[in-house]
Amino acid sequence: MPRPNILYLNSHDTGRYVQPYGHAVRTPNLQRLAEEGVLFRQAFCAAPTCSPSRAALLTGMSPHSCGMLGLAHRGWDLNDYGKVLPRKLQQHGYTACHAGVQHIVDSGNRDAWRTIGFDKKLDGPEHEAAAAFLGSRPQEPFYLEVGFHQTHRDFTLPLDARDDPRYTLSLPCLPDTPETREDFAHFGTEAAELDRRMGVVLSALGQAGLADNTLVICTTDHGPAFPLMKCNLTDHGIGVMLIMRGPEDFVGGKIVDGMVSHVDIFPTLCEYLGIPRPSWLEGVSFLPLVRRQIEQVREALFAEVTYHASYEPMRCLRTERYKYIRRYDHRSAPVLPNCDDSITKSLMLTRGWKEQPRQQEMLYDLAFDPQEAHNLIEDPRLASVLEEMRGRLDTWMQETGDPLLTGRAPVRPGIIVNDPDGLSPREGRQVIEG
Repeated sequence: MPRPNILYLNSHDTGRYVQPYGHAVRTPNLQRLAEEGVLFRQAFCAAPTCSPSRAALLTGMSPHSCGMLGLAHRGWDLNDYGKVLPRKLQQHGYTACHAGVQHIVDSGNRDAWRTIGFDKKLDGPEHEAAAAFLGSRPQEPFYLEVGFHQTHRDFTLPLDARDDPRYTLSLPCLPDTPETREDFAHFGTEAAELDRRMGVVLSALGQAGLADNTLVICTTDHGPAFPLMKCNLTDHGIGVMLIMRGPEDFVGGKIVDGMVSHVDIFPTLCEYLGIPRPSWLEGVSFLPLVRRQIEQVREALFAEVTYHASYEPMRCLRTERYKYIRRYDHRSAPVLPNCDDSITKSLMLTRGWKEQPRQQEMLYDLAFDPQEAHNLIEDPRLASVLEEMRGRLDTWMQETGDPLLTGRAPVRPGIIVNDPDGLSPREGRQVIEG
């Protein structure tokens, strides 16, 4: 059998809040994909912001290693576009195609797809363009990346009657109020549309007779765009859906509970496809997890934020038991421009969010505090755990050349940033001069 095709489906700001993870969010196509393939219950992004997360997945490197310290449409880019996954696959006979959203080159650049290295750009609505490509029954092995805008803010679809706010459960890290229920009900409508569009692509794959020899990778960049989630290093921000279905190993409705990171997808594909592993990869293959050979491939994983709308440098280390987060800007107040505007954000501001103190170091015991609400940084019983976590984070930063080790992370001329003392990403923007 020839090498399998790769179909990579990615969404905006979805986290794990879809049906296969037990949430009352209507995503039947994702549910079917999970039942036919492999569902990763403990998958995490490398950065809970759009461009850094996607760059980490496509390069197999942490964002600060590959250069994507902030958002592409605000001026950030990769150090080397020759190190992305589609270019590696091209070296082994794959045709690389793209439809819909990409977020590692400024979308205002008409040749963004060429910069990334795609052979073809499929124009039109992403699901229709991808379905048409699959319907042409391509003969050569292909890598098809399809990016969906849902579930990104703003939520513009009319609220589906099935997503009734009166009977909607608010997100776990937020108060249960009419505002938060209405907001998450709208998220549910957007997620259902995401599922419908992904279903169009998956249906076209099957109708073209390509499903049996195609590895589907379905994930999202980070957590939902609600306060305390997106752009935060708690699991509310870095936890992501990851569902894969494909020949041989990725079948059977398997559930994987071992921790995996987006940076592990590239090395996993190298092992799965039998192609050489590039030297720059920082992740590990999780194929042994899928094959039930071991229960975990990593004892710890790392995530980061540097720039989003505003500068907010922080790093984290997560093990199965503990989460350690360290900030590097010495601010005592929240960086509110890094939270997208919403009715939930407005509610939190009326309740004094702007005045909430912000801690520089956080240590959470995930066994007894899975919501990461009780900071144990001063608990003497965990002094040895804290020392170990600090040391492991420092070692990772040193090994990966993190610029925060030498002070403030660099910012390039032309980068667009917000005043961290502002309230919204839509206000107070400035362009960094050379």
